[in-house]
Amino acid sequence: MSSANAADTVVCAKRLVTCVPGAKASNPLGVIEDAFVRLRAGRIAAVGLRRDLDDASLAGATIFESELVTPGLVDAHTHAAWFGSRHEEYALRMAGADYETIAKHGGGIVSTMRAVRGASQEAIAASLERRLARMVAQGITTVEVKSGYGLDLESERKQLRAMRDASASARAPRVVPTYLALHALPPEAAGDRRGYATRVADREFEELAAERLFSFVDAYIERSAFSVDDARPLLEKARKRGFGVRLHVGQFADVGGAELAAELGAKSVDHLENVGDEGRAALANAGVRAILLPVASFTLAQQPPDVEALRRAGIGLVVASDANPGTAPTESLPLALAMAVRSYGLTVAETILGATREAARSLGLDDTGVIAPGAAADLVLWDLPHEAAIVQPQGVPRAERVIRRGESIFVAR
Repeated sequence: MSSANAADTVVCAKRLVTCVPGAKASNPLGVIEDAFVRLRAGRIAAVGLRRDLDDASLAGATIFESELVTPGLVDAHTHAAWFGSRHEEYALRMAGADYETIAKHGGGIVSTMRAVRGASQEAIAASLERRLARMVAQGITTVEVKSGYGLDLESERKQLRAMRDASASARAPRVVPTYLALHALPPEAAGDRRGYATRVADREFEELAAERLFSFVDAYIERSAFSVDDARPLLEKARKRGFGVRLHVGQFADVGGAELAAELGAKSVDHLENVGDEGRAALANAGVRAILLPVASFTLAQQPPDVEALRRAGIGLVVASDANPGTAPTESLPLALAMAVRSYGLTVAETILGATREAARSLGLDDTGVIAPGAAADLVLWDLPHEAAIVQPQGVPRAERVIRRGESIFVAR
């Protein structure tokens, strides 16, 4: 048991969900009943049973009580630095228009491109800061944010700098920035996908990499976007420069993106509605995690990925919101978790791990997503009685306190 320290915070929970694998297979979330967590200097100093606390160990500490405590949620796939709205497009989609048809008629990503290009860095940062605050209120302490809506050097730089600015707030979650270098073809490329991809790799990537504005490079590998051959030079260059790789793969067709991700040692492949046995085997062998995006497949009326095949292959499963203005116009990771259970057939344990430990590992973060000594002091105190309630379709935020680096960044009123 840790000794008393006036700067400590002690969180007591009737159910502490550590997300550290338990000794028993029946306890995959490492749940400890009637437990405590001691926080010190932004880290977890100790975890134990509440009965082992005494007055001396609590002297001077700040004490919080909760029915249920989990690690802070990790949203490992978002496009949250968007600007503008695509509500008219959403209405068209609900009336039967499909993704690719909308894109061909000037909607989709190019529509948001116009909004981003027309907005200032300050306006994008302010919009993102508000969005991140709403995410925090839902228990999110770490969020990956992609660029990819500028589609030219200056506009992508504007998005990435806005991420840096918005994440500077003391009440912001940790932001993991991703340069979505190949997302869609801008109108000025005149249909030349290979030429555009070459320019991004040779010029735009090099200039942005010099500023170290991002941790990962992403590409949308799809029949209506970029091929494996289009994307390979950029991604190989990114790996050589020390950046991580994540890929949009198999959303509409299997065009070899999973195999490329495995070859490059990507941290994740995302979507996976259409990936075959060979792709899954390659991912499993390379230890690449699968990020499932159920809000997008719901909006697009798609069949879910073959989750059972992913399980059989031994691929780590992550669940994310895909927050974006077109196909997942949400800021709610808990909504995605509810859909993952109901529509994708994930278990409660798989889903919660997929938004904590597994999500953190997909971002290369070993210090979060779990409640264990030495880990980052990122916790959520829930106004809920049990972890299974997190994945019910609550429809409203149910976090009562969110702690990031040992400090409260949200408290419900």
